[in-house]
Amino acid sequence: MAIATGKEIKWLPDVEEHDYPAAESYLRIINSEDRVSEIMLKFRSAAFVQFKAKDIFRAAQLSLLGVSNSHVEKDRKKILEGVRLSPLLLLRDQLNSKVVIADGYHRLCAIYSFNEDALIHCKIL
Repeated sequence: MAIATGKEIKWLPDVEEHDYPAAESYLRIINSEDRVSEIMLKFRSAAFVQFKAKDIFRAAQLSLLGVSNSHVEKDRKKILEGVRLSPLLLLRDQLNSKVVIADGYHRLCAIYSFNEDALIHCKIL
């Protein structure tokens, strides 16, 4: 478990059920229906791994959302209150040499704002 400014980042033992349809909705924009169905089946049985927040950002090639973002602020509040967070869902895009954050971008930004070296619980395909 990572320490964020004196606060421990706590993780749920599994991905929250509503995160799967959120990931699916996003992935349907960038992948075919058949491919997304295959990905979602694999996500449900994938093992959990950990990566540092800063490494996920580098691999995803995304910008950090500021703490003024309402979703990031909500997740920062959860961290401060010791609420367990749902692990991220990540997908390797080997064609473009990057990682797609299928679900958990706001959580990642919130954690990074405390500690860029924090270990992020995730599933990655």
